[in-house]
Amino acid sequence: MGDSSFKAGFARVDITPPLGTPIVGYFEERRAKGILDSLEANAVAFSDGNGTAVVIAADLLGIEGVAFNASLRRRIAEAAGVRDDAVYVHCTHTHTGPGAGKADKGRTDFFDGTDFYNEFLATRLADAARLAVDDLAPASLAIGFSEAKRISFLRRYRMKDGSIRTNPGVNNPDIAEPIGALDETVRVLRARRAGKGDIAILNFATHPDVVGGEMISGDWPAFARRIFERAEPGVNCVFLNGAQGDVNHVCTDPRPGEREGLHPDFDDVDRGYEHARHMGRVVAAAALSVWGKCEPVSAGPLRFGVRTISVPAQRPAADDLPKAREYVRLHREGRDAEIPFTGMALTTVVAEAERMLLLENGPDSFALPLSVLALGDAVALAGIPGEPFSEIGRAVRDSSPFRMTVCTCLTNGSCGYFPVASAYAEGGYEARSSIFASTVAADIVSGLADMLG
Repeated sequence: MGDSSFKAGFARVDITPPLGTPIVGYFEERRAKGILDSLEANAVAFSDGNGTAVVIAADLLGIEGVAFNASLRRRIAEAAGVRDDAVYVHCTHTHTGPGAGKADKGRTDFFDGTDFYNEFLATRLADAARLAVDDLAPASLAIGFSEAKRISFLRRYRMKDGSIRTNPGVNNPDIAEPIGALDETVRVLRARRAGKGDIAILNFATHPDVVGGEMISGDWPAFARRIFERAEPGVNCVFLNGAQGDVNHVCTDPRPGEREGLHPDFDDVDRGYEHARHMGRVVAAAALSVWGKCEPVSAGPLRFGVRTISVPAQRPAADDLPKAREYVRLHREGRDAEIPFTGMALTTVVAEAERMLLLENGPDSFALPLSVLALGDAVALAGIPGEPFSEIGRAVRDSSPFRMTVCTCLTNGSCGYFPVASAYAEGGYEARSSIFASTVAADIVSGLADMLG
């Protein structure tokens, strides 16, 4: 069955936190008050007979800290019996789940029992990796491409007055045009196994910020997995989010019926659980449309690696610091009404001010771990430790020699936004809040192109 030495294994564990756990993703405090659907970590192990790698996709906003992630990979690797650079930990970026990890601050060992959820998460991810390796069975690979239309939209807009806004609101007459390069492709990787259930890996790119509120949910990626599995009994489905830093679910010019299942939220964004379900159906349907007609590809050899690049920091100008201090003080005192902005514009200036104070005294650069996992000569996963703009994903794929290159956000790190260079001159939430200087996109694309090549 396929390459005789190639094997694949699967495992799933529950990572739902207790009620009261902070839900991260906005610039306001939220704590879990209930559970709409459980959070999961799904693990796939691959082996070519000489080496083994493990891909884990977790329903989390992200896992913070380069050093924390390195320590987490070592712990997972030890449990699974693989090299630590063969561990590929991805977060789907649900905004109705917890974050994890810690800022580095010179630490090397983060698992001392003092942080309940980090310890729990590390144990569960290590379990998932070990169980996936234990589940290895002979397999063949195949790939498919489809499209999921009208569920992902560029969220940065040029307004008629020349300004740039993120999420400017639905049916806003002042919108001139969206900015960026939208990717509506659904990528499907099928591992067909001998004597065990097949494994489906789905890849699509947009923000999972659809549900909102204070109830735990895996958002639309979780719906996509579960709907796919119900349609294909016995198949285990894993979802990997793509380059989603400048795309989300908000359609500024909706067609009749497209706002059904949505309601206005605090930041000029419509949200709703039923719309997350709708998005999951669309992604699953696109994947199912090619599932039975995937193109067989070679499955070996297995190659992997993690490489660290250095990216300059976006340090603040001294003249900007007094106003930044004022905005941060007012926000932390619960006095947002005294900041002369509302909606997403308010979120933008607060995030920008927080970034300025964070970088007031340095550092001048940041280390970013880039990750690659190649399955033969046709398929590669390219992991980026934060939220890259869609154009970065496209540039990585264009530079790759592989038939299918799956770019994944928030992989082995959660370091913030990675805008394209033009966004820094244009403005908007992502570039103004990013801790990285305007070379970050080129640095990431160059680093991954070199690794993939």
